[in-house]
Amino acid sequence: MSDHNPRPGDPLQHYVNKAPFDPYRADTLTPEQERYYQASEWKIMWWKFRRHKLAVWSGAFLLMMYFAIAICEFLTPYNLHSRDTTHIYAPPQGLHLFHEGTFVGPFVYGYDFRLNMETLAREYVPNPDKIQKVRFFCSGDPYEFWGAIPGDVHLFCAAEGGTLYLFGTDRLGRDMFSRIIYGARISLTLAFIAVAISFVLGVIIGGAAGYYGGMVDAVVLRIIELIRSFPELPLFMTLSALLPVTWSPIGVFVGISVIIGFLDWPGLARAVRAKILSLREEDFTTAAQLMGASPSRIIGRHLLPSFTSHLIASLSLSVPTAILGETALSFLGIGLRPPVTSWGVLLNEAQNLNAVELYPWLLLPVVPLFLVVLAFNFLGDGLRDAADPYR
Repeated sequence: MSDHNPRPGDPLQHYVNKAPFDPYRADTLTPEQERYYQASEWKIMWWKFRRHKLAVWSGAFLLMMYFAIAICEFLTPYNLHSRDTTHIYAPPQGLHLFHEGTFVGPFVYGYDFRLNMETLAREYVPNPDKIQKVRFFCSGDPYEFWGAIPGDVHLFCAAEGGTLYLFGTDRLGRDMFSRIIYGARISLTLAFIAVAISFVLGVIIGGAAGYYGGMVDAVVLRIIELIRSFPELPLFMTLSALLPVTWSPIGVFVGISVIIGFLDWPGLARAVRAKILSLREEDFTTAAQLMGASPSRIIGRHLLPSFTSHLIASLSLSVPTAILGETALSFLGIGLRPPVTSWGVLLNEAQNLNAVELYPWLLLPVVPLFLVVLAFNFLGDGLRDAADPYR
């Protein structure tokens, strides 16, 4: 949680630089204090979260990322599988606004290409005489929006007859910038599916263990300890290697999501169990039991809502684990496989150290991966601090 002083008018202002007051006298409360004591738990949580600037900016960045993957066909200048065999392993083209002191607008310099006969390396040199202006809202490579709606309009495209490779190209002449954005859709979607699976399993199994106790609790704890006793990465690798090679890309996608979700639920289940163990002895739980409420209703309508904010914080911290799990499996070649494109698949194509030494832009998928994982961690820290009633 941020340590800076609250802004004037902040409902939490009465915690700082305020003289002691009598809580039993309404006339001693300031308007900010009165607003705080009348606020709901969710509103107080929002006020606390809003003061955590790093978490707020991280949340905005993640919202922007998820909005981008929702319309990635429109945002990218090229189709996912478009190839330019004349520009294999082309380096990134810098985006410029001025040419020799004159404002031209967004443009890139075209390449001059030659093959080095000594090293057999492809050498591309920017040519200042080849000014290729960037077009906006232009017609380009055809695509099917979410695989259903045909279209060919892109946010920006290369000049007619030119190139626009902001992150360079790969061994097949495919635009790395477009493939990274397309890969974000797969990696981030898979992570959310995996976290949803782990959430359902963790809440159901952990809730049952905490509410019933006894033999149910003992069995659940032994299962959790058994799963946790295995090294995580080798277990991921073993289960992923068991997926049939004849499965379709969608089948592999679902299989990897289930594996990651299945191995991630014990942590959440343990937290849910601990919370419900402490809440099941409360008076409101006993009152619900005396009124004849079923265990599922007591858990779902009375116990879980009591620590929903903690569940949200835990989920936000589970997403980067799922993203890194998929990336690691795909990087090792036992996760997602082409033609599916994810950040892990893109990094798998950069395993050749000789290629990376000559074409370092093949490692650019690491940058969005690092930023997204870092943003989820900051967001989770902010939510956890906001949900903590003792902070």
